[in-house]
Amino acid sequence: MFPSLPENWMTLALAPVILAVGASVAGWVATRLLHRAIGGVTSRTRSTWDDRLVERKVFGRLALVVPAVIVYLGIGWALGGVNQTVADASPGDVVVVIWITVRRLAAAFIALAVVRAFKAFLDALNEIYIEAYAESKSRPIKGYLQVASLIAYLAAGVVILAILAGRSPVVFLSGLGALAAVLMLVFRDTILSLVASVQIASNDMFRIGDWVSVPQANCDGEVIDIALHTVKVQNWDKTISTIPTHKFVSESFKNWRGMSESGGRRIKRGLRIDMGSVRFLTDDELDTLSRREVLRDYMLARRADIGRYNADRAGGDPAVIPEVRRLTNLGTFRAYVQKYLEAHPQTHKGMTLLVRQLEPGPQGVTIEIYCFSNDTAWANYENFQADIFDHLIAILPDFGLKAYQTPSGSDVSRWLDPGRAPRTAGA
Repeated sequence: MFPSLPENWMTLALAPVILAVGASVAGWVATRLLHRAIGGVTSRTRSTWDDRLVERKVFGRLALVVPAVIVYLGIGWALGGVNQTVADASPGDVVVVIWITVRRLAAAFIALAVVRAFKAFLDALNEIYIEAYAESKSRPIKGYLQVASLIAYLAAGVVILAILAGRSPVVFLSGLGALAAVLMLVFRDTILSLVASVQIASNDMFRIGDWVSVPQANCDGEVIDIALHTVKVQNWDKTISTIPTHKFVSESFKNWRGMSESGGRRIKRGLRIDMGSVRFLTDDELDTLSRREVLRDYMLARRADIGRYNADRAGGDPAVIPEVRRLTNLGTFRAYVQKYLEAHPQTHKGMTLLVRQLEPGPQGVTIEIYCFSNDTAWANYENFQADIFDHLIAILPDFGLKAYQTPSGSDVSRWLDPGRAPRTAGA
């Protein structure tokens, strides 16, 4: 059986319309007044934190509370003073049902408007922190603010459910204990990300602007954002990789910040030499190489040392060939590379610099360069590295050495047909 309507229901229908119009006008007026008043104040100040609050519409969202409060307080009047008669009204009275429903919806809307304003305030706070503090790159607070926002929304959800159900929020909170396991499963990633964010910040594992390499995610680039759940990395090909925050704690990654801060970037590259070209230097070659600027002191010292060593073994048994010492073209070339790098202005003089010979193999013997550039910029570093090896490859014939290179198809053709002329660019 349907609830009975009051006799003056037509009269009561007009008052809610007036209330709705009044609440809308009040909300519009509050929004405009707040916008003009606060906008006028922020435009006169030199600080930018108030501008961030306006841009995030913190006050505009708070202004939405005004019409909801008017509806909450005025619905009793609009329904003919139901505030005074609700205690004596029957449960089936439609006016009382409307009054209760509207008040609950208005209260729920107030809670929602407040939590949305709080979320906008947290966003503005993060922007203020980034602009005002230089350590924001090394100590971002975005993840923590997102946790606070999540807690606020959860609390608002409980309050809204309690208001709509007409129960105390304590009733809903007391039932959360039984749902703890479910909540742990639902918010597993959030909990892991929160713990990871704390570890990342406390250990200073990486910052915004750091160059990181994450092989598991095929990611290599610059960190552009650190949030609660994800870390955004702009790869060098300008693509964006989004990686879960907790992956940086549970899996390995490389941070290149130490290289940038040290002022030196490592060069570790080898030059393969054809072992068939390795031999002892002739006297003419010794004289020629002794005149080179970077080798002059080395050659004088080595030739003098070898001369004394061989002189001690001269005059022995003529039937025995003495084991004399001689300079090889490969050893002299290795010494040249060492001296050349030591004298180069782009080599970092405070870091390790060595030129070593690796184990000979099927692809020749490798002379490996291990040094550091004093310019960590990628382009400059690559240019310096290329200049070194351009020079070394070009100077190999001066030492009677040849670089090892895997035979190509043209080499095989020339071996099979020695009389065949090599192809030119226009052929």
